[in-house]
Amino acid sequence: MTSYRIPFDILENFSRDVLIKIGVEPKHAAVVADILTESDRRGHETHGIGRLKPIYYDRVKKGILETAVKYDIVKETSTTAVIDAHNSLGHPISKIAMQMAIDKAKQHGLGMVVCRNSTHYGIAGYYTSMAAAQGCVGMCGTNARPSIPPTGAVENMLGTNPLAFAFPTDEDFDFNLDCATSIAQRGRIEQYVRENRPVPAGWVIDDKGQPCTDAQQVLTGLTKGTHALLPLGGAGEELGGYKGYGYATVVEVLSASLSQANFLRALYGTKPDGSAGPIELGHFFFAANVEAFTTLEEFKKSAGDIMRELRTAKKAHPEDRIYVAGEKECEAYHEQIKLGGVIIEPANQKAIDAMRAEQGLTQYVFPWDAKQDVPITVTEEKPNLKVCKYPEGAVQNMCLDKSMYVGDGCYHACSCHVRK
Repeated sequence: MTSYRIPFDILENFSRDVLIKIGVEPKHAAVVADILTESDRRGHETHGIGRLKPIYYDRVKKGILETAVKYDIVKETSTTAVIDAHNSLGHPISKIAMQMAIDKAKQHGLGMVVCRNSTHYGIAGYYTSMAAAQGCVGMCGTNARPSIPPTGAVENMLGTNPLAFAFPTDEDFDFNLDCATSIAQRGRIEQYVRENRPVPAGWVIDDKGQPCTDAQQVLTGLTKGTHALLPLGGAGEELGGYKGYGYATVVEVLSASLSQANFLRALYGTKPDGSAGPIELGHFFFAANVEAFTTLEEFKKSAGDIMRELRTAKKAHPEDRIYVAGEKECEAYHEQIKLGGVIIEPANQKAIDAMRAEQGLTQYVFPWDAKQDVPITVTEEKPNLKVCKYPEGAVQNMCLDKSMYVGDGCYHACSCHVRK
């Protein structure tokens, strides 16, 4: 099968409508869809549309993820808060939590909000970007399903436990560092499975401490507990694997101990009878108001000067450029916009097709449907008018007649969509 590039707005609208169909309130579905699409915009395909089905859609269908977004603030001070998310979708909860931290920081200089009983929240860098955009230094992290072994062990105990930082600069982009504390995260393994690629040696070990490069075997083994992703620095202490292990532990403690959330083996998502259950996570969100320390303009210039000076370092052969955190994501965003969206490979096409068919979202058409018949209906308001039932812009890459786009549908017959 061929891969196709799909406009971001179409993918975002499709993701939103899929979630609405399975019971998510529209405003919360829009948040999830925005964060998934933002990941693809930044070039982080590991956390984009490819995760809609396995991480959110399928879990809702299995009854292990709630569609209703409900939460309680169980403790609050002028600068802190603790939220119980009740197994809600992690994205809306996390956006609320980060904004609370930012609001507290704007008023008091610093703000920190922690969550328990939440779920997967997408890219951590989305939330730190919120802080940077509002003149703050942002930091956040989350624990996750066990994937990383302690240094000297083979059992996966810690999650990939991302830790993210962001702050404003006078460059064209904010500094934004969003990294797992493992060499690679589970989403990268999922991507390699979809692309039928081997995992690089040194990323994963099995329960005998041997390296494994078969992506599907790794993904299955992570779920069964027979394989583990190595922490930053790799196996052992020689290359500093204990440092990645230590940072993963820091994230685990900040995510779980402050909010009294689940941790380590409790995050396997397995019920006592062995069946799949909820994976209820802990998160933390921190914001510091730059203007509690210096002026925003001075901070931006100083941060920008540091980034510009870093780029002047003597380059290693054959490198011709030095980047700083957030720079590649900014360029990926503009490049993908220019090219027309994100590439959808065959595995993701199948997932999209399955969700579209199961939820009756026939108003969406994608390039791989080009040779299929398209449903034509007659509207009640205009009984003599044939309507191509696809949303505005959905077929722009397939139809040369741009005049067909009117309002919410296609109101002009074209050879691409109407059989004469």
